[in-house]
Amino acid sequence: MPLLVDRGSDPRIAKAADGCVEIGLVNNMPDTALEATERQFIALLEAASGETRVRLRLFSMPGVPRGERGQRHVDKFYRGLRELPGSGVDALIVTGTEPRAASLRNEPYWHWFGELIDWAEANTVSTVWSCLAAHAAVLHLDGIARHLLTDKCFGVFECTNADGHPLTAGQGRVSVPHSRWNELREDELLAHGYEVLARSPQAGVDTFARQGRSLFVFLQGHPEYDALSLLGEYRRDFARFLRGEREVCPTLPHGYFDAAAMQAVSELRTRALADRREELLAEFPVVALEQGLRAGWRPAAERLYGNWLREVTARRSRQAALPARIMAAAAAGRPAAFVERRRRNDPSGFFTGPRDRRVLART
Repeated sequence: MPLLVDRGSDPRIAKAADGCVEIGLVNNMPDTALEATERQFIALLEAASGETRVRLRLFSMPGVPRGERGQRHVDKFYRGLRELPGSGVDALIVTGTEPRAASLRNEPYWHWFGELIDWAEANTVSTVWSCLAAHAAVLHLDGIARHLLTDKCFGVFECTNADGHPLTAGQGRVSVPHSRWNELREDELLAHGYEVLARSPQAGVDTFARQGRSLFVFLQGHPEYDALSLLGEYRRDFARFLRGEREVCPTLPHGYFDAAAMQAVSELRTRALADRREELLAEFPVVALEQGLRAGWRPAAERLYGNWLREVTARRSRQAALPARIMAAAAAGRPAAFVERRRRNDPSGFFTGPRDRRVLART
C-alpha cells in the first residue's frame, strides 16, 4: 500500500489512514535542503514500508532559522511542535540542521529540542535521530559531547552491522553516506550504555541505539540521501571556498565518484588551489558528474527503515495489549504494576507549559 503523506489539507487522508502506523517527521533541515529532505524521506519510507500501512505527518520546530520561502513552505505543509502531543504518532524521525553556534547548547532551538527529546522518550515507541539530531540528543540525554574532526567525514563508507538486533536483520556490510565535521566516539557511547549497531573503519560509529521507555535509534550517516545529495554538498562547499567563506578547499568525497569523475573534479580543485576565484564555479562539471552517480546504498537504507517500521509495528501492538493484560491480572486477583511515567500523548507539560513528569499510569 502506498505511503499516506498527511499534509493536513485533505480530510480524506484521516479516514484512509485508519489503522496505519503513525510516523511524524520533524524536519529541521535548512531552507536549501528542507524540501529535498522531505522528498527523500517520503521516497525511502514508501519503498521500505512493504505491507506496513504508514501515515506520515510533517512537523517543524521553533528556533530553526528560516528565510521567507522556507517559512512559507513550513507554514503551508507542516504542523508545529505544540500539535505533537495528542497527535497519536507512534514514532518520530528527527533531522538535524546546519549548526550556527560553536556549542549545540547555544543554538536558538536548543530549548525546544530538549523538550522534543523528553516528549519522544515518554510518548513514542521509537524515534530515529539523524546526524546532528543524534549529536544533540546524546548531549541532552547523557552529556556526551561531540568532537571536532580534523577534516570533514564526507562520502560513502562501508559499514559492518552488528548481529542480533532487529534493526540490522538481513544486513552485513552496507554502504552509507556521511557528511559531518564532528563525531561521537564509540568508547564514550559504550560507557553510557549505548549499543553500537554499525561502524566503519574510516567513518567510525554509524548507527547506535538506546533502549529506555522508547527505543532511540541514532544515525551519524544519511541513508536517506539520494544519488545527487553529496554532489550538491560538495559543490556548495567548493563555492564557499572560492568566495572566501571558508579557508580550506573541500577534500573529494570518499567512495562516491567513479574514476573519470574523480579526475575531472581533482583537476578543477587543483586549479582552484592555484588560482582561487569565484568564476571557476562556472566550470564545475555538474552535468557530467551526475551521469555516473548511483545511490548504491539505497537497498540497505530501505532494509534499515523496513526493519524499523516492523519494530515500531510490533512494539505498538504490544503496547496496545497492555490494558488487556492489566484487566486479566485484576480479574485473577494479582496487583497491577504501577510505573511513574507520562501517559502517551498527554498534551500537558510539553511545549505548552510547566513540566510535571510525576504521572502514575498502569502498564
